[in-house]
Amino acid sequence: MAESITTQKPQSGWDKPEPDLSEAQWRSGSRGAGDVQIAFVEGFIAMRNSGRPEKPSLIFTPAEWRAFVINARDGEFDLT
Repeated sequence: MAESITTQKPQSGWDKPEPDLSEAQWRSGSRGAGDVQIAFVEGFIAMRNSGRPEKPSLIFTPAEWRAFVINARDGEFDLT
């Protein structure tokens, strides 16, 4: 599925390239909630809101993604 990409000015200090997400293979969470999708593209990990795929995606380096996953597993982002 092709993706529409919104052009946005990078934030100050942004040093990551903008990977081409037009051919990304998006995957939903394993529990079927489907709110967040990820794709592995050009050595980076992209994350988007599946309900608003036209909005910009977050781009993580592998080290950033690893830290995010570890902290999520440890409950750092739990609301309770």
